[in-house]
Amino acid sequence: MISTILSLLCGVALFLFGMNQMGDGLKKVAGNQLELTLYKLTNTPLKGLLLGTIVTAVIQSSSATTVMVVGFVNSGMMKVAQAIGIIMGANIGTSITGWILCLSYIDGDSGIAQILSTSTISAIVAIVGIIFLMMGKRTATKNVGTIMLGFAVLMVGMQTMSGAVSPLKENESFVNMLTVFSNPLMGILFGIVFTAILQSASASVGILQALSMTGGITFATAFPITLGIGVGAAFPVLLSSIGTNKNGKRTALIYLLNDLFGMIFWSIVFYSVNAFVHFEFLDMTMRPVTIALLNTVYRAATIAVIFPFINGIEKLVFTIVKDDPEDIEEKADFEILEERFIDYPGLSIQRSHQAASDMMDKTVKNFTRALELMNIFSEEKYEKIKGRENLIDKYEDKLGDYIIKITAKPLTSAQSIDTSELLHSISDIERIGDHALALAETAAEISEKKIKYSSEADREMKLLFDATTEIVGLAQKAFQENDFETAKNIEPLRMIIGEMCDLIKIHHIGRLTSGECEMKHGFTFNDTITNCERIAAHCSNIGIAMLEQETDSYDPHQYEKVLRDRNNEESHAKFEIYAEKYDLMKDAPVEVKKKKKKNKDKDKDKDKDKDKDKDKAKSKDKDKDKEKGK
Repeated sequence: MISTILSLLCGVALFLFGMNQMGDGLKKVAGNQLELTLYKLTNTPLKGLLLGTIVTAVIQSSSATTVMVVGFVNSGMMKVAQAIGIIMGANIGTSITGWILCLSYIDGDSGIAQILSTSTISAIVAIVGIIFLMMGKRTATKNVGTIMLGFAVLMVGMQTMSGAVSPLKENESFVNMLTVFSNPLMGILFGIVFTAILQSASASVGILQALSMTGGITFATAFPITLGIGVGAAFPVLLSSIGTNKNGKRTALIYLLNDLFGMIFWSIVFYSVNAFVHFEFLDMTMRPVTIALLNTVYRAATIAVIFPFINGIEKLVFTIVKDDPEDIEEKADFEILEERFIDYPGLSIQRSHQAASDMMDKTVKNFTRALELMNIFSEEKYEKIKGRENLIDKYEDKLGDYIIKITAKPLTSAQSIDTSELLHSISDIERIGDHALALAETAAEISEKKIKYSSEADREMKLLFDATTEIVGLAQKAFQENDFETAKNIEPLRMIIGEMCDLIKIHHIGRLTSGECEMKHGFTFNDTITNCERIAAHCSNIGIAMLEQETDSYDPHQYEKVLRDRNNEESHAKFEIYAEKYDLMKDAPVEVKKKKKKNKDKDKDKDKDKDKDKDKAKSKDKDKDKEKGK
């Protein structure tokens, strides 16, 4: 008995390995075309159904197809509605494996039957495959070799399983055990648990086909197990959705709901009708071909019933996995960037600005979250920041493409300036998002390494965060409200932040030298300061881009110089306000002020000594000159 179990497990291992190798090889041969096809050509449910079926038939795994789709939906490349059709198709496509496995049961003693036997086919495929893999020079040839070897191993695995279970047909205990699964509830539970453990519907169907060779599998046993196999196959898909956003979880849930509905619906229909009709074929002995047929018919029939209710399925998953206010805020309204409005530049520019404002909101939210992580780190917030950053990048791509199309149309001078300003601004907004993510990554490193700064370093950092938060708020208000007066405040504050960053770095070097802070703190501290400084610079770019198109009273380049000229009365007044507000020494402890004053006095004394030395040197030079003159 032990040798039979080990032989069966060996066959299962070879089968799973072969199927995995064959699937990987097929995906490599196709390159990125499968993924591109999946999310580009799914604008209708029927197309999604057909593509899902074909792709799954090619890569031999409905789980792999669905996991791929979960990733697309999670990243925002595909909508939940598009995913439903593909997942339905994957349910049908996975049944193809059962038909391929029927080849492993071709056998014969002579003539054509012997040539077409499993042993002959496996041997030929394996020999050609190893030649391609070992001698092929092109990567594509090697990948084809991997596919062929995978197929050969899969066939050997099936033969091993069949050989292992073959003696069991004479075992009365085994036959009695199989009859237990003719009980619908027991059969369904066995199918679910068994497939969840193997994490492959194809593997479960393959093992069921192998067991059918014992002659102990009847339709009454195979039918409920097949129903359970579909539900059990959802387990790896649900696992793949852990850590995804809510749309990713909804997509994984669709896979489960499809098979769960099929299991419940056909159980009720079949066993209710059987209670009155008493189907005679329940005692029919199943063979590999009839099991493959049952699996395909069941899956196709399920999809045929639920396909008209795609919209209802979408509403159901959104009801089960509900949006909270923050999730609604995460959504991008790209529908406002409609292609038909490009012929009307005034309207399309207005819609572009609306989308850019939404992009700015999400960027500012990311920045705020990143600063919160500096105080209290949260893995959940960190993941949200990363997810939102992907969305911000998508905004830049979508908006950039849309605005470029607008510029191809006949525009007025004012419209040309607007589109130019928008293109520059969305680039700067995206870069602010990048630095917000960098701040979050630094916060993660600080939390992981349990880094603690000195109280003085914390105080200075908090003041820098306050200044950076204010400049981000100014840029947001100026851009979204087209407020030129607010825009004029950005560059003076940017200059103050630049000076603050320089001073904080100098002070921190002093703390490192004195031992108040450890050397390992220097990297994260410096990264934080640099990111704040760059965020301020991008905010300044947004403000200056706005002011360049304000009026004709200033030359753009001259105006930028005016903003940065402290001798200019308006600029000087704004600069002084921010200099006082964000004075690093204003709220410093008395001992720190004394220390700084003492250091300044030392520097002054050094300067005086240097001046005295210079005066002495000059005096000596004069005396020498006089002596030379004499």
